[in-house]
Amino acid sequence: MLQKVLNYIGGEFREPNCGAYLDVFNPAKGEIYAQAPDSDDSDITDAVEAGQKALPEWSATNLEQRYDYLISISKRITENLQELALAESVDCGKPLWLAQSVDIPRAASNFRYFATAIMQFASESHEMSGKAINYTLRQPLGVVGCISPWNLPLYLFTWKIAPALAAGNTVVAKPSEITPMTAYLLSKLCAEAGLPAGVLNVVHGLGHKTGTAISSHRDIKAISFTGSTKVGADIAGRAAPLFKKLSLEMGGKNPNIIFADCNYEKALETTIRSSFSNQGQICLCGSRIFVERAVFDKFRSDFIDRTRGLKIGNPLEDTTSVGAVVSKQHFDKILSYITLAKTEGGTISCGGNPVQPPGFENGWYIEPAVIEGLSPDCRTNQEEIFGPVVTITPFDKEAEVLSYANQSSYGLSATIWTENLSRAHRLAAKLESGIVWVNTWMLRDLRTPFGGVKNSGVGREGGYEALRFFTEAKNVCIEY
Repeated sequence: MLQKVLNYIGGEFREPNCGAYLDVFNPAKGEIYAQAPDSDDSDITDAVEAGQKALPEWSATNLEQRYDYLISISKRITENLQELALAESVDCGKPLWLAQSVDIPRAASNFRYFATAIMQFASESHEMSGKAINYTLRQPLGVVGCISPWNLPLYLFTWKIAPALAAGNTVVAKPSEITPMTAYLLSKLCAEAGLPAGVLNVVHGLGHKTGTAISSHRDIKAISFTGSTKVGADIAGRAAPLFKKLSLEMGGKNPNIIFADCNYEKALETTIRSSFSNQGQICLCGSRIFVERAVFDKFRSDFIDRTRGLKIGNPLEDTTSVGAVVSKQHFDKILSYITLAKTEGGTISCGGNPVQPPGFENGWYIEPAVIEGLSPDCRTNQEEIFGPVVTITPFDKEAEVLSYANQSSYGLSATIWTENLSRAHRLAAKLESGIVWVNTWMLRDLRTPFGGVKNSGVGREGGYEALRFFTEAKNVCIEY
């Protein structure tokens, strides 16, 4: 029997106004396992009205009350970790152990962090040489829209919702229609935590219907979006004329730069992880690997050997390294880029083929692919594939690899592997990237700003940056 997802509007679980539903697939099996609302602009209108109704009381709650609500939600996520992790694995095709160890704990941390951060969030004051005092009020924006992607569904859904609620806003949120289950389960946990009706409203549906309605609605004051650059541009085009605040976290084509003086074993092990975690479906994955020529042959050989050793199969097994990609459409897209790489003169050194694990023959599995021999400016090296596909290229000089790294239209993250401290600082300053990791990857402090440059985004999430985004600054000047 198919599971049924419902909208959560005004504190009630509701069917879509049109009565239509979308099929939700289990990528590991290639089968429909649930249905989610095919909502439209009327559902968004209802959600905005519910948010407006709840706003006066919620925005007036003291910080201790908001802290208590967010901590209660965080605790419930932790208490239901196994159920949420299983739902995430089934929805996404990712290994269960990954959801258990990363996705769901991080979702709990998001609520816990912003519950604490709002208690410490301070306003500025400026004294004018005995003449006057200025102070800044940080006030909620009102009803805000949060649109999250399918690759880290609960992780990124909560990354937006938690600071918006902490700052005193009410929220209309749209999870991806491809992976709706954990957002639905979170709705239930928020209801159990006693979050007042209308403070959080979750509307499921297609991007061109519900997403468009959110970005076009005049009473939604800000949009926080994570997803593709194309969709981000569409949202900006609709929202900008309405003067909404915008935070857009979009694509990445991230360079992973490996120098001969690196900690070799750590660089190799981490690069496997940064290439193929979550089937390469993380915007921070290092899909362009550049290796100094002195160690290129050795690294290439060792990297390919370890890539071939990754186990592909049932996401629910602890020994699985690589699960299924999220959808048939995305499966076809990834394979089309592997074909493109061949036409561009690339050599597929390993992987790149569809896989049919026993018992999961209809699932969407692809062998992790390593591609060589491509020019840095070819499409395969410039366009976001968002799958288990990396290119590997040698370099000789620091200036050369810096040019390769910055050649992309994206600028989300970059990784440098070197034991030369001066080189690390020098390159970090010159890389056109919002995030630079040195001798590590995905090591995240929630207090730090997160976001990209160029086609990777506008604005920053995380820490006080998120709380500033979800508030309006008002200066008050009092003359003595």
